[in-house]
Amino acid sequence: RLQKLKEMFISKFGSAPKFYARAPGRVNLIGEHIDYCGYAVLPMAIEQDILIAVEPVQTQVVTLANTNSSYLDFSTSVNNIQINKTKPQWHNYFLCGLKGIQEHFGLNNPTGMNCLLDGTIPPSSGLSSSSALVCCAGLVTLRANGKTLSKVELAEICTKSERYVGTEGGGMDQSISFLAEEGTAKLIEFNPLRATDVRLPSGATFVIANSCVEMNKAATSHYNIRVMECRLATKVLSKSKGLDWKKMLKLHDVQTKLGVSLEEMLTIVEEVLHPEPYSTEEICKCLGISLEELHSQILSQNMQDVSTFKLYQRAKHVYSEAARVLEFKKICSEAPANTLQLLGELMKQSHISCREMYECSCPELDRLVDICLQFGAIGSRLTGAGWGGCTVSMVPTDKLNTFLKDVKKAYYQMDGQRLAVENNSLFATKPGRGALVFVEA
Repeated sequence: RLQKLKEMFISKFGSAPKFYARAPGRVNLIGEHIDYCGYAVLPMAIEQDILIAVEPVQTQVVTLANTNSSYLDFSTSVNNIQINKTKPQWHNYFLCGLKGIQEHFGLNNPTGMNCLLDGTIPPSSGLSSSSALVCCAGLVTLRANGKTLSKVELAEICTKSERYVGTEGGGMDQSISFLAEEGTAKLIEFNPLRATDVRLPSGATFVIANSCVEMNKAATSHYNIRVMECRLATKVLSKSKGLDWKKMLKLHDVQTKLGVSLEEMLTIVEEVLHPEPYSTEEICKCLGISLEELHSQILSQNMQDVSTFKLYQRAKHVYSEAARVLEFKKICSEAPANTLQLLGELMKQSHISCREMYECSCPELDRLVDICLQFGAIGSRLTGAGWGGCTVSMVPTDKLNTFLKDVKKAYYQMDGQRLAVENNSLFATKPGRGALVFVEA
């Protein structure tokens, strides 16, 4: 693959690349939509990745090309980076990583570059292709400008810089992309960012299946509405408990300030919040503020015309999912005789909560989860933002081949469009390694 990329680079730019950077995609085994609420998640890097061949150049221009001809070439001056939030195109994610490094170091005349990108992560599939591209671009810019940073610093910069494209992400994708190590999943915790190895049980294989429903999280408001619902739930819960609610931004902050367990937080959610959606007027009444204050001080720019929010369901999902993550890690460390059954149960509960409380599933994902469970998966759930994208299933290794055959037949071969992409849509994966740079020998 590297040789092929090098040949394409030479035919495109007329000279050879000086170095390559790679950043992997990821699958989140458990812990969906809770990183931006401050809670730990449990992802692993996958073998699929973004690979970029790079040649620093004397001009102050970045030229981007893609081995996939459906992504158009792009070039821009490195001193005038414009990122369009309204219609995120592939090059905007590269520009996020570039701009993040540029701003971190205050680079006045950053190095220009010719870059050729090759990606094996299916796009808009919830396997973090966009974050892998942001991370890879950050790494490329760092190297081309002769700067160094720790992996943790890089992950934090890339998390912030992806927001230039309008996604209010929480940092899981960028963290695992840099901190992953071969052979182990990671418990990723935030504030401060740290990663702990989680040894997955032997005897089971994790299988990714793409629903073939594309979901681009930056291009949809679903994702950002959930972020806002969690923020509003944080404020209403804080106010009800006499905390300084104006300073509270994440559901994790409420738990920390109250010094209670996740189980106790779930009880508080039941006491304080009601299952019916909250209107903006009711939220103002709960917080004792005017509609004008809500719009100017709390709701982000793209939330101004949303009139109802579900606070109870979102908070309930976040606190219960955060507890499932800790339980998953504990079971992996203690490795009881029925480890696989226990982990499978947590994955199933996670999917139900994503479907019913967070409402981030879709009919195709639900059907795919059912098919995977029917054909021998011990646990299965949506992974990534949801509303399309992929499922992850835990399958006994000795049943893997029949499982793959049966799922192919039941989900992909019944549908012409899915059949066309089935080879890249269903695969077993092992925990892969994190982002790195390699130089031509």
